[in-house]
Amino acid sequence: MTKTSLPFSAQLSFILIAIIATAFLFYVGQDIIIPLLLSVFFAIILQPIVHFLKNYIKIPRIIGAIIAVTLFLAIIIGVFTYISFQVGDIVADFDKIQNNLNIHINHAQRFIKENFNLSSREQKTFINEAAKDSIEKGKELIGVTLTSFSNTVLNLILIPIYTFLILIYTNHFKMFLTKLIDKSNHHILNDILIQIKSTVKSYIFGLILEMVFVSVLTSIGLMIIGIKYAIVLGIITGILNLIPYIGILFAGVLTIIASLTGSSDLSIVVGVIVVNVVVQLIDNNILVPLVVSSKVQINAIATIIGILIGGALAGISGMFLAIPIIAILKVVFDRIEHLEAWGYLLGDDLPKTHQWKYLKIPSYDYENFSDSSPVNNTLNITITKNTDQTEVD
Repeated sequence: MTKTSLPFSAQLSFILIAIIATAFLFYVGQDIIIPLLLSVFFAIILQPIVHFLKNYIKIPRIIGAIIAVTLFLAIIIGVFTYISFQVGDIVADFDKIQNNLNIHINHAQRFIKENFNLSSREQKTFINEAAKDSIEKGKELIGVTLTSFSNTVLNLILIPIYTFLILIYTNHFKMFLTKLIDKSNHHILNDILIQIKSTVKSYIFGLILEMVFVSVLTSIGLMIIGIKYAIVLGIITGILNLIPYIGILFAGVLTIIASLTGSSDLSIVVGVIVVNVVVQLIDNNILVPLVVSSKVQINAIATIIGILIGGALAGISGMFLAIPIIAILKVVFDRIEHLEAWGYLLGDDLPKTHQWKYLKIPSYDYENFSDSSPVNNTLNITITKNTDQTEVD
């Protein structure tokens, strides 16, 4: 069979068209795709529980999947129930918060008046004009919030159902993939599935550990400076920290507001800011590189761009899913010979401890490369493992 060689510009054009089409489909179908992706990741986490119940306790897969999903839901519901009760107590202290907040606002107005020669009336006029300009935006924000809330409620119903179905149909989906790939390459497909499962599982467990560490560190810091609801605010900070960039900012504002339930002292607000900054320094410089980034091996540029693209396409959910999706793409690219360069582009250029095994797919013949070129030496990998195993527990 004769292979067709196309110019690099044509190949790049096909790749860009595929990327644009994929992004468009993801944007249009995000209400369907995002719950499915979240369910896949949750199923990967819960799969070891189903495997244990099936192979060691001899419980049928369906019953094991029900137990795993129910346990997962119980933990989630328990955490959010505790948070909701604590938030109710904070709301009950709203009068104290309002009084203490007014004290800080008065201090700020006095500072502005003394340093910028703006009277309190001029400041109020300026704030009122700004408020008028933001009324229409506020209405739009309310509409978006209501839509997001309804979508969230729908996802809370669909995601457990999807997760359960994925757990019981795991082997069915694997058999589907084996029918797409030539039998001689089934062992490469099996390697890809194992690596994807390991990468996603490690990343999500890394996020959970990071969330726990941030929650504990924040709670301890808030307790030291005397914040009334230190534990629940620490937990909220850890959860919101899962949302890249904006999560920790929102958590900081919420913590500052909640700190006003106990005192109007400005030092308390400063202490909250210091605690959040210190925890973020520890998180970004120690926890993220050690617990999270080491699990996916994606460079910082690809991570930031991926998060921004995910946010533009699907909001907060897209930002959360960006890193594991990039990690999965890297696993696939590293094992497809003519996409290996893209896998290298996403990677962090760390020394490799083993050679990749490539999944051979129909591709163009790069006849311009000689056997002695560095690129050809990099891609000249032989496959030594030969098995048709497709079952992954």
